[in-house]
Amino acid sequence: MDLPTDDPEPSLTLLAQLSELSPSYLIVNLVAFILLVVASSLVSGSEVAFFSLSSNDLADLENSKTKVNKAILSLLDRKRQLLATILILNNMVNIAIVTLSTFFTWSLVGSKTTEGKIVVILSAVVTFIILFFGEVVPKNFANQHNVRFAQTTARALFAFEKIFSPLSSLLISVTNIIEKNVEKKGHNITVDELNQALEITTGDDTTDEEKGILKGIVNFSTLSVKQVMKSRMDITALDIEMDFHELMDKINKSGYSRIPIYRETVDKIEGILYIKDLIGHIDKEEDFSWQTLLRPGFFVPENKKVDTLLKDFQDQRVHMAIVVDEYGGTSGLITLEDIIEEIVGEINDEFDDEEIAYNKLDNSTFVFEGKTSLNDFCKVVGVEPALFDSVKGESESLGGLLLELHNKLPRAGEKIHFDRFLFTIVAVDLRRIKRVRVLLKPTA
Repeated sequence: MDLPTDDPEPSLTLLAQLSELSPSYLIVNLVAFILLVVASSLVSGSEVAFFSLSSNDLADLENSKTKVNKAILSLLDRKRQLLATILILNNMVNIAIVTLSTFFTWSLVGSKTTEGKIVVILSAVVTFIILFFGEVVPKNFANQHNVRFAQTTARALFAFEKIFSPLSSLLISVTNIIEKNVEKKGHNITVDELNQALEITTGDDTTDEEKGILKGIVNFSTLSVKQVMKSRMDITALDIEMDFHELMDKINKSGYSRIPIYRETVDKIEGILYIKDLIGHIDKEEDFSWQTLLRPGFFVPENKKVDTLLKDFQDQRVHMAIVVDEYGGTSGLITLEDIIEEIVGEINDEFDDEEIAYNKLDNSTFVFEGKTSLNDFCKVVGVEPALFDSVKGESESLGGLLLELHNKLPRAGEKIHFDRFLFTIVAVDLRRIKRVRVLLKPTA
């Protein structure tokens, strides 16, 4: 009985089968394959070339009145149509390359299952050629020479855009329908979910400062001006009727670079005095009309979001805004520094008071000033501000929260319970809560 012999090497088999094909057949397939690869590279590169044109490039094209440049600008006026045309062309060319390679492989090996290695080798070679010569190389070249590449392919793309117009319009219509449905059925991620995701994804190598900055960014868009502002009681403002020497004395004691100026009461802010504007007038007499140096005030409502205010600060080129209530009275003051501190934490300069607004007695006991904002209070004790949303009413300070919980002005020594907190009133006067001791009970 004859023993089965091993198959010859795949490379020898491939050479033997290639020799059986006619030269004209090989040349036609080779030329067609090269032309398709060149077409694939031109189509792939044109996508990068057209959509990487800068504003300066477009301005140069507009100044030039050649037909090619006009064609480029015309195509860019219909960007979605252009992109659809490029994608259709690219897919058709790549499918043609794969189809030609497949038929050529069948002509070599037929339907023999023993020639699987040859099929794998040819498939790998074709895939490499498409990726390298049809994608990587042309896109890199088009990125560096986008104008020249766009001029090379503009006429062809303009013609194919007309040919594929029915198909590309159908694709764009389907895409619009899908986008509308995705927008309507999109998932709304709450700030609490983002904070929970932040806690899960930050590891032990993330510092507390980094976690604080990330939390500040997550919560930034939810903060209102009222939550961040300096209250009316803490505003340093000066009377417009003050003489120049008295004004300079007050300015030296305040240490601020910008001071609101009012007439009669703080509710009537006349403008903002920039201290740098006084530098050239330091030696003037007390009757100097410093009021002429006032700049217009920037007024914002209490419910304005701080992220919008930050954009307004950038557009208006100001660093300070006067916060007004619903009746037009002055409610507080907010600066650019106050907004930035919500992300990066406290920023202290040489004029800031180093004393903090609270004392930490132990890991669960604190003493706070009643005027401390709820936002700052939550940062110190490590809870989310949303915990107090259902009970704080319109209050944005710790003292205001306790008034809402107690329904009246408490006496010194009274205790108020809420959630995990035990608030003990330490000091109070006839109008407000001055100091509070806070005990944070451990979670069950």
